[in-house]
Amino acid sequence: MKLLFSPESIEDLIRLREFIKEKNPQAAQRIASSIKKSINQLKSFPYLGVKVELAPNPDIIRDLIIGNYTARYLIRPEEINILRIWHHKEKENRI
Repeated sequence: MKLLFSPESIEDLIRLREFIKEKNPQAAQRIASSIKKSINQLKSFPYLGVKVELAPNPDIIRDLIIGNYTARYLIRPEEINILRIWHHKEKENRI
């Protein structure tokens, strides 16, 4: 399985890392690495996340919970598209 990141998900990662970095640079690096490592698991286990029941097709749109963060993704036959990434305290409107 191939992982593809949407431009929005890349912006999300940068935004989250910069926000954390202001108060704790080491934590920013650690959290970013943890998010990336967890997302990489989707290559082997694409159905690891929970179904997004409100999505048009919940079987292929899922949320991967990574501590206090969520990565929403779309499963396709040969690839996984990372759509958005956010902290649980942020607004959850991410489809």
